[in-house]
Amino acid sequence: MDSFSTVIRTASHEQHVEAETSTFMSDLLGGRLGVDAYTRYTEQLWFVYEALEATAGRIAADPVAGPFVQPELYRLTALERDLAHLRGADWRTGLSALPATRAYADRVRECAERWPAGYIAHHYTRYLGDLSGGQIIRDKAERTWGFERKGDGVRFYVFEGISNPAAFKRGYRELLDAVPADDLEKQRIVTECKRAFALNTAVFHALGEEFPLSA
Repeated sequence: MDSFSTVIRTASHEQHVEAETSTFMSDLLGGRLGVDAYTRYTEQLWFVYEALEATAGRIAADPVAGPFVQPELYRLTALERDLAHLRGADWRTGLSALPATRAYADRVRECAERWPAGYIAHHYTRYLGDLSGGQIIRDKAERTWGFERKGDGVRFYVFEGISNPAAFKRGYRELLDAVPADDLEKQRIVTECKRAFALNTAVFHALGEEFPLSA
């Protein structure tokens, strides 16, 4: 029988690929969009991580989701440094969430408040994704827009508190495998993972509409 971490990864594989290969992400990574599109994407990330990390305190004592609250993963401070670099010192002024981003952040909060096990699904899809695929985005951003290597503008992708990402991911998968939940609840978490990817893909679609490539 497959471990829970394997079940989650396999079940959400299709949605994962769809998110990674969205038109907006392909255009961004292909260097076909300007730094303004990258900035707008970074803004949207801020709203999602604000929802994840502002609620982490109340999750910490939860027997199911609590073990996943690991401060070395937190991204909000890094995102704020990036936004200050991209948008200037008054970066908060005019910061706006797309409707798709608002829906995503609202769902994260809803899980944190009402169903901590569902929070795990969002935690997993975001942080593990950033720790893995995020490195490709960082490399492309540095080369395309001339950011200093691992410096301002791409700090979001630099996990300074994690010296060995491979070992950390192994430990994270062990946490998933040890989740104290029955099979039905685990299935619900898997379904929420798929929902998390769908919410993320909706943000990419909305960004794609905002930054269409002129034909």
